[in-house]
Amino acid sequence: MARVSIIGTGYVGLTTGACFAHLGHDVTCIDIDREKIARLREGDVPIYEPGLNELIDTNVREGRLHFSDDYTDGLRDAEIVYLAVGTPTAPDGKSADLKYVYAAAASVARALNSPAIVVNKSTSPVGTATAVARILDAERPEFAPWRVASNPEFLQEGSAVHDCLNPARVVIGASDPESADHVASLYDGMTCPIVTTDLNTAEMIKYASNAFLATRISFVNEVARIADALDADIKTVTYGMGLDPRIGPAFLNAGLGYGGSCFPKDVLALAHMGASAGIEPLLLESVTQVNSDQRRWVVERISEELGGLAGRTIGLWGLTFKPNTDDVREAPALDIARQLADRGATIRAYDPMGGQHARNLGFPGVVTASPYDTASGADALLLATEWDEFLTVDWNRVAYRMRGSLVFDGRNRLDAEEIARSGLRYVGIGRRTVEPSTDAEEISA
Repeated sequence: MARVSIIGTGYVGLTTGACFAHLGHDVTCIDIDREKIARLREGDVPIYEPGLNELIDTNVREGRLHFSDDYTDGLRDAEIVYLAVGTPTAPDGKSADLKYVYAAAASVARALNSPAIVVNKSTSPVGTATAVARILDAERPEFAPWRVASNPEFLQEGSAVHDCLNPARVVIGASDPESADHVASLYDGMTCPIVTTDLNTAEMIKYASNAFLATRISFVNEVARIADALDADIKTVTYGMGLDPRIGPAFLNAGLGYGGSCFPKDVLALAHMGASAGIEPLLLESVTQVNSDQRRWVVERISEELGGLAGRTIGLWGLTFKPNTDDVREAPALDIARQLADRGATIRAYDPMGGQHARNLGFPGVVTASPYDTASGADALLLATEWDEFLTVDWNRVAYRMRGSLVFDGRNRLDAEEIARSGLRYVGIGRRTVEPSTDAEEISA
């Protein structure tokens, strides 16, 4: 058992802390937000992530997981300290803003009562761990040289607990072999490969992984637009592609583009790192451009189907950037809603978990209480996030509520034939339009 402290109680920090505690370690999660810590101590988890509440409750009850808003208290006798704070895009719109990482490192150095390994969990540009080591040495030279490591996270929101306890790989970059071994011991019992390397390479693995996944998404979305223009079906295209073992099916679902707190900023940051090193990041810049274009293309397609957007009411199903999370950061739905509103449309939306967060970010419309309320009076519906709730609706009931007949499947997950039988018109991303059935049943409330 190791004594572990984690700085930051966001998605990564909380999930990592709860999972390390589940693996038997003594874990203290630290955050300077006193209100958040108070809520956590009361059992009120401020984020939605399947399985996380139960994992936190169990490990708090069994005495392995603690919360503190005080660095000195939370770091007492810590052997390994994780930095899991935000690294948002900087004001320049390209690089990663590392002020929170550096501030946390300085606070850790000042508060520790004995040397510890400081591990960066936050997604940070190549060279960040080395810079953290310099900060630690400067703040507490009596502990120098500090031992530092990089242990990037590969968690997907919506399945973060599962991903943390069942990783495909663990990557550890360290300043020395002993530190790498000590960090690796936290994962004892796991059967996945553990990749140990130098600090810069570990940091690069994280960025390269996210950028590659984002590239697959932009690639398939560009192909979907071509398929749409040439009357081919993208779902069959990607099925055929995915059967090739060199390609595989993952991240080949055409849709509204990637969003969330990782892919957008990580692609930008990697491109910035390349440009700063004198490498022109042509592919990475195109990945970002295609992602933005995809959202504009969807808005234009809806406008074409409706003969214009001014005075139209559009219902959005889903506001989070993916299902099974309450995270609306960089969500395609919010971007599309703003574009629709800018062109004169009235927006109604529903999301099982993200409604209030969308309001907090200035959502340009009305957030309703159910999918059916969103459909009421709508000229068109757009599936923006593929929550299970939207895949099992009563389409006759939806059709009765709508003013128009357009259902735009922004995730290619809906049953086109069922929609057509209800008297509605199905349009997908790179898929053939399915017109209402001529024998559609009379619809009633």
